[in-house]
Amino acid sequence: VQLQASGGGLVQAGESTRLSCVAFGIIFNAHTMRWYRRAPGKQRELVATISSGHSTNYLDSVQGRFTISRDNAKNTVYLQMNSLKPEDTAVYYCSARRHSFSVEFWGQGTQVTVSS
Repeated sequence: VQLQASGGGLVQAGESTRLSCVAFGIIFNAHTMRWYRRAPGKQRELVATISSGHSTNYLDSVQGRFTISRDNAKNTVYLQMNSLKPEDTAVYYCSARRHSFSVEFWGQGTQVTVSS
């Protein structure tokens, strides 16, 4: 199993960027996909979730600015990030999990830096 995250980089506050995460070796459409982030000196937090049925949930601080989506034909989950703020600066990780009791697979992380 492999999750490959890409996108992000350095962006200005107020701008947008999109993260992608391609999954290999799993039955993608059966897995709930998530984006987490870890900011410097802080604990990891769950940013967004999309279920196999396309239900979504968001961290309160990103609600209305971020959108998680998935393309099952491409085994890819996306995180569209709009109106970025400096406090969104973090390493973003994607994950895949089929059931609450099953193993959670992780991508390698991609850095997003938002400058003010």
